[in-house]
Amino acid sequence: MTEEQQAPELPGALGAEQAADLPYEQSALDAARVVAQGAAVVAAVLGAAGLSGWVFGIDVLRRVSRADATMNANTVVALLALGISLFLVARRSVTPWMITAARGAAALAALIGGLTVVEYLTGVGLGIDELLFRDDTVRVATEVPGRMAPNTATALMIGGVAALCASSSRLPAWTSQVLGLAVLTLGMLRLYGSAYAVPELERFGAYKGMALYTGLALVLLGIAAFLARPDRGPAGLLMNAGTTGALGRRLFATVLVVPPLLGWLVVAGEDAALFGTRLGTALLVCGHVAVFTAVIFSALVVGRRIEVAHARAEWQVRQNELLQAFMDHTPAVVFVKDLDGRFLAVNTTFEESLGLSRERVLGRRDRDVMPSDLARQARAADLAMLAGGTPVQREELLALPGGPRDLLTSLFPLTTSSGKPYAIGGVVTDITERVAAQHEVRRAHQRFLALLESAPDATLITDGHGTIAMANAQVQRLFGHAPADLVGTRVIDLVPVPRRRRHSAFLGAYLRQADPKPIVLDRGLYGLHSDGSEFPVEVSLSRLQADEETLVFLSVRDITERRQTEAERAERYEEHRRIAYTLQHSLMGEPSRLPHLPSAHRYLASVQDPGVGGDWFDVIPLDRDRTGIVVGDVMGRGLEAAAVMGQLRAASHALARTGVPPSELMTGLDAFVGDLADQLVTCVYLVVDQSGHEVTLCSAGHLPVIVLPPGGPARRLQAPVGVPLGVNDSCGGGVPFRQTTRPLPPGSTLALYTDGLVERPGTDIEAQIDILAHTLDDALKGAPPDPESLDQAADRLIRTLIPETAKHDDDVTLLLIGLPKPDGTDSRSERVSPRARGVSGPQ
Repeated sequence: MTEEQQAPELPGALGAEQAADLPYEQSALDAARVVAQGAAVVAAVLGAAGLSGWVFGIDVLRRVSRADATMNANTVVALLALGISLFLVARRSVTPWMITAARGAAALAALIGGLTVVEYLTGVGLGIDELLFRDDTVRVATEVPGRMAPNTATALMIGGVAALCASSSRLPAWTSQVLGLAVLTLGMLRLYGSAYAVPELERFGAYKGMALYTGLALVLLGIAAFLARPDRGPAGLLMNAGTTGALGRRLFATVLVVPPLLGWLVVAGEDAALFGTRLGTALLVCGHVAVFTAVIFSALVVGRRIEVAHARAEWQVRQNELLQAFMDHTPAVVFVKDLDGRFLAVNTTFEESLGLSRERVLGRRDRDVMPSDLARQARAADLAMLAGGTPVQREELLALPGGPRDLLTSLFPLTTSSGKPYAIGGVVTDITERVAAQHEVRRAHQRFLALLESAPDATLITDGHGTIAMANAQVQRLFGHAPADLVGTRVIDLVPVPRRRRHSAFLGAYLRQADPKPIVLDRGLYGLHSDGSEFPVEVSLSRLQADEETLVFLSVRDITERRQTEAERAERYEEHRRIAYTLQHSLMGEPSRLPHLPSAHRYLASVQDPGVGGDWFDVIPLDRDRTGIVVGDVMGRGLEAAAVMGQLRAASHALARTGVPPSELMTGLDAFVGDLADQLVTCVYLVVDQSGHEVTLCSAGHLPVIVLPPGGPARRLQAPVGVPLGVNDSCGGGVPFRQTTRPLPPGSTLALYTDGLVERPGTDIEAQIDILAHTLDDALKGAPPDPESLDQAADRLIRTLIPETAKHDDDVTLLLIGLPKPDGTDSRSERVSPRARGVSGPQ
């Protein structure tokens, strides 16, 4: 047995799985596969011939003679499918589509056989017996037309499962091989029954018998299933290229040939009245087969023991070869020397490093193959290691033929079982690049320290728990502590005691983030000097995850001067804001307060710079019964918007006092705005006629007016909405402004406002207007429209629509106008709900 035929094994007995895992002579395996494929092809040909007999009505293709049973249509289909499946499985190289086709064909055969077995077990016909052809060969009444024999169905079902198992490399090989032997046995029984003229071997009980063609095909399929995977399982034992395989094949051939031959001779003698009953002789032959099979596998065990003994003898040699192969594939220089310094083994790298072949090195000493200086150093190192008795490792710079190299040399003694050294082992690794990398790391570290020290701010590096690992020199100027004194202390100790909890909580929250980004903080952070004084700081915070270690970088800057500058700037800003706010109020003026027309107004300036805008409103008495009301909003913010607002307020007031109708007033204001560069204004003008109980209004792109009639509920005052002022061409033309007149019963309340009251990012302005109307309705429910009620309603509207007035970013104007009843009675207390009046919502 050669090295390619048998893998090396450690001494000791081998189990069955170990034996199955040994490599095989490829020619023997290929021969087994050829036999399996040939048997499968012949079986498929028998099935195809039987199918042709059914298609063309050729009886000789379906059965051997009239006395023989007929191969049914389902049988020939299953045999053909099973032959194709095992032929594909037995191939040496199998593609995925072949595996799929083989499994499909095997499943078909197993399904046909399994369904027929179910028919026999349950006595129920499943309609598959004459699915392909009508059976006209039934000879006895007990036979079912088209149904195969029960032993045939069983064999086909087992064969299909065997092919499926053989097609899966995940299943053990013995599963398909044992099932293949079962199929082989069922087919051999049919052949034995024919050879020995024993009908009892052809069928199960009184059922229909198996056709002779079917028995032959099953024998071939059993052989194909057994040899489909010849390198594993029982077939692997049989096909082993060693002694056990040869012995097993001979014994197996003996079992297959000798007992049947002897049985046939016995039957021939019994036919000649030389022996007893035939049945006894046939059963005797079957018993001989079983005994011979047991003998075969017993002989395999004996032969295997012979191979194990042989493997033990070769094991040590193979170990040396494996060790040499391992050494040759090691990039380091590896050698083994005896105690006198003679080389016993070297690897390929050793040969390449010295430029000498292995034959010129083995058996020679260091001085024979190395430069004299290098040889003396090597021998001295060997003797020092042997004197110490323990492995040693050292780094050294040696001058080699290819130039100076940094080497890491490991020397260790090779000892016997008693601990006595008998050889010296060595491994020399070239670490020139690693040493250069270490030098580069040290230089990088020095550059990092220089960069850290050159930073203008105090820089601290801590671990993930807040313990200071490094600090630059600037920390002494800022905190009054030397950098070395801070290493190992907590960074939180540099924070005033009352503020440490907050600072610590913030640092912990930052570190708990999955991927924290660098941030700069300068709000509410303070440092603590060594003299106990506090000072505001700005901290740049970032995190670095190095391997499993977390590092936190903190760059700290004293911002005391910045805070002082910001305070001064804030003071100047507030002063300018007060001036601008005073200017805006002076431009907007104080609206007229009419005793017959109670009102309440609110104006909130934007908290954003510059704090002034272009909102305005005005109440203009026109005559005894009529009053003009205007609300406008100049787009933009700042002194320019405030100046435009002042001009428009004066212009609208003057135009209204002339008594022009709302549409003409809006046209005049539009012409005025058109003369201004890049200005856009929304405006609404109302004329309230108290005697006529009506209101006339015109809107230039402004938000709808909310009216709350005495009977409620609050609703939008329907009116046409024109374009904002400044949109039309100043030379004439454009969209005309239209006015409308709506009834306004006594006791009603009007709400006029600008977009700052209802417009918020992320909200629907229409929904906000509905909230305004609903809140106005609730605020004045049951209350007369007097100044006190209107004032309270204005406060409630502001609180509802602007919860945080200190953060709003737009001007807000709100004007509430009440029209009391002439007799002063309050009709709102008599209001009923919209549902009670049959009204479902705002009108």
